[in-house]
This record gives sequence, C-alpha cells and structure tokens, in this order.
Amino acid sequence: MYASELAEEEERPRKRAPWGVLALVLLTGLALIRNGSGEFDAGPPRPASAAASDSRVAAGDSAARGDGAAGRAPLPYAVPDRVSVPAIQVDAPIMPVGLDADGWVGAPPPEDPNLAGWFTGSVSPGEKGTAVVVGHVDNKQGPAVFYGLGALEKGSEVEVHRRDGKTAVFDVYGIELFEKDDFPGDRVYASKGSPELRVITCGGGFSPQNGYEGNVVVFARLAGVR
Repeated sequence: MYASELAEEEERPRKRAPWGVLALVLLTGLALIRNGSGEFDAGPPRPASAAASDSRVAAGDSAARGDGAAGRAPLPYAVPDRVSVPAIQVDAPIMPVGLDADGWVGAPPPEDPNLAGWFTGSVSPGEKGTAVVVGHVDNKQGPAVFYGLGALEKGSEVEVHRRDGKTAVFDVYGIELFEKDDFPGDRVYASKGSPELRVITCGGGFSPQNGYEGNVVVFARLAGVR
C-alpha cells in the first residue's frame, strides 16, 4: 500500500449519518440452525433485568458513577482493528462498516462468524462521543461473534485495540434488550460528553419472516488506556 493510500485510509471519516438509521441495524439476523443437539435451542442469552443501565449513569452523571470517569481524557481519532470481551471469550478483528446503497448501516459479512464492525458514522472508540461496534449473533452455521453479548454483567470490560497502538478499555455499565419498534436511538447513540462505546447485536424473539425482534445493546464508558 502506498503512503498516500494509507494516509487516506487512516483519515477521519467526514460523513456522519443520522442516528435514526441505526435503529434497524442487524435486525434481519439470520436463523440459527437447530441441529437437534439442544445446545442452542433456547437462542442467544437475554440480558438480566438487573443489568439495565441506571438512567443517571446513562445521562453522564459522574456523581452517580462515583468513579471519576467523566474526567477520563479522550483519545485522538484512530481506526480500531480488534475487539475483545474476556467475560464471553470474544476476540475478533474489526472491519469498518458504513451505510449501504439504501442508507442502512452495513454489517460484517455473515459468512465469517468471528468478525465485528465499527460504524464509521460514529467516533472511533476512545474519542469523545459514542462509538458503535456491531456484529452478528449467529449465521447459518451457528453462533457468531456476539452470541453471548446478552450474558454480560455490569463491570465487565470491553477492550478495543486501535491502529495507533493504544488499547481503549471500556467498563460496562448496562446491557439491555430493545424491541425494534421501540428503539431509543437518542438514548443509545447520543454523545454523553465523554468517551463511550455501544456494542450491538440481534436479540429477542425470532421469526423466519422478520428475523430477530430486537437488539441487545451494551453500554460502556472509557475506563483506561493501555
């Protein structure tokens, strides 16, 4: 790759999409094949009610957090290249995803189950604002990268490795399941004034006609940098 091409690749994306288009991201998830083993017959795990984010925390109330996260210095822009979630054994490369020809958010190719996508219409993970990482819950072969996302608990960590050599470490403060017809886009995506991350996959009930009925959303804030 020539230096000019590399510089272009690393340049901050200029186009920002309206957050409303993200309300339908990944909602046409693929059916998980039932092979009779019973291992996956219950479908992907759903977040526990106790894992819902506190509204004060979601609004950026540092007193409610009590951890000084509001003072965490944001990182400069850098393309992310890997995400790991140790609590659910996720360690996956990240590819950039944008809007498709119809104006919807793209997703990583479903044929690769261990691949996540960073939505380039959001900030990069660690920057001031809300970064968005998406991934499939399953494909035709079985569970995919974020199958276990609904099983996360508050206090879990999400690590995003960036091309500038830094790793942004995010602390999970909420995991919730939202129906596609009542998706709170502003609450999920709006900037809280500090570096935050949302990790999103399909969830809820499933039908062959409409795919998954909702999205599992992980709310996390920058807790450290390595």
